[in-house]
Amino acid sequence: MQHAVGSPLPPPHQPGHGPAVGWSPAAHHPGPHQGAAPVPPPAPGFAGPPPGPVPPAPPHVPGPPAPDTTGHVPLPPGGPVAMPPAPAPGAPDPSGTTLAVLLIGPAGAGKTSVAKYWADHRRVPTAHISLDDVREWVRSGFADPQTGWNDHSEAQYRLARRTCGFAARNFLANGISCILDDAVFPDRPVVGLGGWKRHVGPGLLPVVLLPGLEIVLERNAERSGNRRLTDEEVARIHGRMAGWYGSGLPIIDNSQLDVQQTAQVLDDVLARSIASPPSW
Repeated sequence: MQHAVGSPLPPPHQPGHGPAVGWSPAAHHPGPHQGAAPVPPPAPGFAGPPPGPVPPAPPHVPGPPAPDTTGHVPLPPGGPVAMPPAPAPGAPDPSGTTLAVLLIGPAGAGKTSVAKYWADHRRVPTAHISLDDVREWVRSGFADPQTGWNDHSEAQYRLARRTCGFAARNFLANGISCILDDAVFPDRPVVGLGGWKRHVGPGLLPVVLLPGLEIVLERNAERSGNRRLTDEEVARIHGRMAGWYGSGLPIIDNSQLDVQQTAQVLDDVLARSIASPPSW
């Protein structure tokens, strides 16, 4: 029962004490002398309901679901991304193919700049999904790895990666390519590449962006906020990233390349990866 805003709720009725004060039964069941409208007589020829129990109402049968008018393709639960088909002979340019790309590299490698430029200049719709951006969706309680890698920062990293993986599959199911960027370490394959493979699928194409240490230090010095690391941390991460050499993954040294040139090299590397997928 709804009551007017500001009016007190009725006190609970206690057995043996009669109706609650101020709440007479007539208020709920008005008789002919309490202002109730008289009941009209039955229409001529109407004999009233037949004697005996009233048959139950037929069960409600739901109609067909309303058609989906958004134009979006429902995402299959857990559907992995398959490897894209190899380009036709004479058409090695992958810019018109729906792809899922993982751009790996240390802080200051230029992953975000290259990924954005590459996504902006493709012939097919393409989304850029940055793991750092998704991690920073957490505002209160953000576990900043710069203050120390712990269980909380690890949990938020894993949550962000699952979110990125779901977003990538959702975009791809709707015909939109994706490029994701993350600082994946070669000495943590289960957490790094293994995690991305689980969340996106075997069709994900990983590419390593690894310029020289001097370039990485210069680019890191231009960053601000929690994206900027100490020189010692940058050197340590860059040293760990060197483990990708010999891994079988394609590596781009963009020390002497600008963003546009690096994106062009990335297209060439992806064309070769489609024709001969790397083992990872």
